Amino acid sequence: MRLAAPLEKLVDELAKLPGIGPKTAQRLALHIMRISPQEATELANTIIEAKNKVIHCSICGYLTDSDPCVVCSDPDRDDSLLCLVEESQDVIAIDRTGFRGRYFVLNNNFQLINGLDLQKIDFPKIFDILEKRQVREIIVATNPTIDGEVIARYIAEVTRPQGIKVSKLAYGLPVGGDIEYIDEITLRRSLDGRNEI
Repeated sequence: MRLAAPLEKLVDELAKLPGIGPKTAQRLALHIMRISPQEATELANTIIEAKNKVIHCSICGYLTDSDPCVVCSDPDRDDSLLCLVEESQDVIAIDRTGFRGRYFVLNNNFQLINGLDLQKIDFPKIFDILEKRQVREIIVATNPTIDGEVIARYIAEVTRPQGIKVSKLAYGLPVGGDIEYIDEITLRRSLDGRNEI
């Protein structure tokens, strides 16, 4: 059975969002049809307002409605630590751990359809931050993928002449995970990075 054309278009648009498959998109679209016209208008207006008012911080690239963002404006942050992440949601996740350094968000502007374009990383801005904040360590917190590994190694290579320590997140076994289901690369990294107890 086919949906009405406007509803089908809504499903198609929702399915373009990351993590939303066709079935979830259809459930969301049908839910939107059940809410009042005022609620639907409020939802649409909120999306438009966020799209119009939220910008990338001119210093670190984090999504914000003020420039500089709250992280860059915080005088209690540790200027000697700079954490490079791929997306703004990575800042949120790392900040939840209690990390008190600074961030630089790459915003995936280095991604191409058929690979990476590392030249699109804004190194002049990164070097400006390194100099102004007197950074002593860069923590490369890219995703544990082949692309993330390439980015981490490239950043280490281009920042090495600055004499700054470059580290990356340790990768290991997830809490509550079963060893038999862990991929070989993660298991190897866990073995190589084992700690004495």
